Amino acid sequence: MIDKPEHLPERLALLSDINAAKYLSTGLLTGQEAPPYITLNKATEALTEADARHETVQVRDLVDDAMYLCRDDSRTRADAWLAPRLHAALRLSRREAADSRLWNFLALAVAPDYVLWRHLPERGKDGELPKVAASRFQGLHYTQAFARLWWAAELFRNGPDYAPVQVACGNQDILNTVLRLDIIDHRPTAQAVIRLVERGLVRTGREVNALAVVANTAASTLAYDVLAEDVPWDGSALLEWIGQADSAIRVPARRLPEGPLEEKVPEQSVNALVSHFADLFEDARVRGRIHD
Repeated sequence: MIDKPEHLPERLALLSDINAAKYLSTGLLTGQEAPPYITLNKATEALTEADARHETVQVRDLVDDAMYLCRDDSRTRADAWLAPRLHAALRLSRREAADSRLWNFLALAVAPDYVLWRHLPERGKDGELPKVAASRFQGLHYTQAFARLWWAAELFRNGPDYAPVQVACGNQDILNTVLRLDIIDHRPTAQAVIRLVERGLVRTGREVNALAVVANTAASTLAYDVLAEDVPWDGSALLEWIGQADSAIRVPARRLPEGPLEEKVPEQSVNALVSHFADLFEDARVRGRIHD
């Protein structure tokens, strides 16, 4: 397995998809070879701002902490620990987070060892060496190793509260299935899904997948934003939070950080969707569950 980069870049940068793809060799994907860091960094584009949030050291420290804290556990547990802290450390807008070049850089230039540690399977196929999917280094927002964690934190946080993020990232089927759905962009929907998981009404992977199917299907005929209204979004809290990056304390390891001080989701809206989804789930076809 490769070690972390010997010379860590001081600041985040952008690495295009085309350039990132050049470095996704079999040697890297199997953990046998590190990326050619000097050549790779020459292919990057510098960010225009010089904010503290663009320094790599805090993200690298969080990655190291995640690997250490979860060294004796299932590595999937690192998702719930790292996702809220990555989000709080980077302080990105959604526009910035939608740029895949940033995540390419993080995965290849800052923490390729983490991507391998977290996503390398125990066994390879047909006697071959185990290999990480290339999409963990350069891929869509719900598959790329760091993008998936940031977007999970963004979509499942309840205003400044990251506790729902831990629930979401503690269930791999939410990350692998629910995170792909457009309906999760509706904050009451996201919180209702978390409540169902917290209350034990939806537990197994099959049940999460069944809930995702029925909720997504019902959204084609029922407007969730009418059934469960959210407060109008005011971007001032997010902008203030981003602007405070230079004076912010380091993201804590022992307690959850706080996100932007946005209003939380109205409780009545969450409750309305919890009831609605529970009714839908009652009639859902779940493999292995006995139906009347």
